[in-house]
Amino acid sequence: MTRTRVKICGLTTASDIQAAVAAGADAVGFVLYPPSPRAVTAEQAAALCKLLPPFVTAVGLFVDEDPSVVEAVLEQVPLDLLQFHGDEDPRACAAFGRRWIKALRMRPGIDLRAQRERYVGADGLLLDTFQPGRAGGTGARFDWERIPSDLAPEIVLAGGLDAANVACAIERVKPYGVDVSGGVEATKGVKDAALIFGFMQGVRDGDKRR
Repeated sequence: MTRTRVKICGLTTASDIQAAVAAGADAVGFVLYPPSPRAVTAEQAAALCKLLPPFVTAVGLFVDEDPSVVEAVLEQVPLDLLQFHGDEDPRACAAFGRRWIKALRMRPGIDLRAQRERYVGADGLLLDTFQPGRAGGTGARFDWERIPSDLAPEIVLAGGLDAANVACAIERVKPYGVDVSGGVEATKGVKDAALIFGFMQGVRDGDKRR
């Protein structure tokens, strides 16, 4: 049985880390984008990374950030993977010598195959819901039928996922991984351990049906 990998994003506290790890998350995401309600500083992210056990991937999320700022973060925070969530071009994403993924908002008419060719150096593509003026974290889902089945093994599915719909998403899309933030929050920016565990159960249920 293929196992869907899971990233819990927007963690801000030690209890968030503990819940994500205990629930079996493969990766945790730190939002290094100050306008976000889930943003952390480099110092906070570094402290949270120290709580991670082996084999849990630390992901840093950036949105059209100045390269010097990204470099400064990398000097402080032991990130395993970079996630670029803005309009960064491939050269900008690859400039730091780290593994990276490119988030794409599902704008009308987007050509995912062309985008995969453009970002060929990425470890994968993360697909999120498009809303004008929002870099992500919309809490809304998009039409999963827009994802070509041949690209699914390289896709991390995001956008409006929660415990109630993630099993269906996995069954229909068959992505490599799923990414959740708002769907496991009690209030915006505040994670809920019970919702995290419920989401992970939904992933396991989806894996049985994919």
